[in-house]
Amino acid sequence: MIPISRIESLWVDRRSGESIDLGGDFCLVCGAEPPLYHERMCEQCTRIRATIAKVPQHIQYFQCANCYLYDVGGRWVEMSFEDLQEELLNRNLQVDESASGLVTKISAEVIDDRNTVLHLEFTASIHGLQFEEQHVVTLRRSNGVCLTCTRRAGNYYVATVQLRSSGRRLSEEELNELRASLDDVIAGMTPDPMFFISSESEVQGGYDVILGSKGLARAWSRKLLRKWGGQCKETNSVVGHRDGADITRLTILYRRPGYNIGDVVRWSDILWRVGGWTGDGAVLSRIERIERCGASWRDMEKATVLCPLTEQLEVEMVAQDSSAGEFLNPETWTPITVRLPYDHTGSSTIRVAKVEGEWVALPNLGIDSRDE
Repeated sequence: MIPISRIESLWVDRRSGESIDLGGDFCLVCGAEPPLYHERMCEQCTRIRATIAKVPQHIQYFQCANCYLYDVGGRWVEMSFEDLQEELLNRNLQVDESASGLVTKISAEVIDDRNTVLHLEFTASIHGLQFEEQHVVTLRRSNGVCLTCTRRAGNYYVATVQLRSSGRRLSEEELNELRASLDDVIAGMTPDPMFFISSESEVQGGYDVILGSKGLARAWSRKLLRKWGGQCKETNSVVGHRDGADITRLTILYRRPGYNIGDVVRWSDILWRVGGWTGDGAVLSRIERIERCGASWRDMEKATVLCPLTEQLEVEMVAQDSSAGEFLNPETWTPITVRLPYDHTGSSTIRVAKVEGEWVALPNLGIDSRDE
């Protein structure tokens, strides 16, 4: 407030018509003399009206009681409690726009499993003045249930992947190998709350996995085709309607071939090694000479596996010439002579397979070095 004596002097000056002498600058709030700061206020009045930050006394947050994810901005995310504290403060603090050089110190005090007290200390410069403030805020946890756990509890699913084999039953080792590839797919994708497994079970002739995401099911089927070949068949069934659109569920039937890359097979009365996969079938390499060809999945249904890759051996030759090599039979330790493969480079070792009771030397494939 401007002193009454000062107001009276102003009125006198006005009536006399003489020039008014205001006597220099003064605080518009209390009338104090300079120095003045923001909006022509003195330091004391500026400090009363300016604060670094406005902090609520209580901040409530939600945590899923099943999977322990936190609800942050309407999304359920996984993070450490320290990161959650910073996120909650960033969302609830109102910092003065004119504050510069802000330094924040946080000290957490756990009261119980639901309440945590944060002691905050702020340092900043506002309108040329250095400010220091201390605040106390209580974080209160409430239990919730995330969307993923809600759908899991309700047996929600949108996709089913059926693992089968062509012409034979999948072994337990093969089932474990195929199932483990799903974990690799999930680990390599951007986290999504819908990437969950609703249920899985071994069924007659294979294995069924029920998923909460069609995208995950399709990504897994692509990996299965790239690594083990085979065929995938997709079908969609309508299970309801929402907002005028059909709600569908996806079923993917994956059939793994009855053979793997590197296996020795008999096809069209000729011995071949499976060299790789294509979208339509397998690539075959002939054992007797340099020849490669492609065969469709339908054609390969007539192929017979004579020696899988896991039963093939790398043996050391005891003698060799330009066309034949001799090694010791690992079963009887008797010498065996075989014709050298067409791509033999003079190495002392060769890969052999026992085909219908006879030992056969095999040309090399890329899978052989990886298998070693």
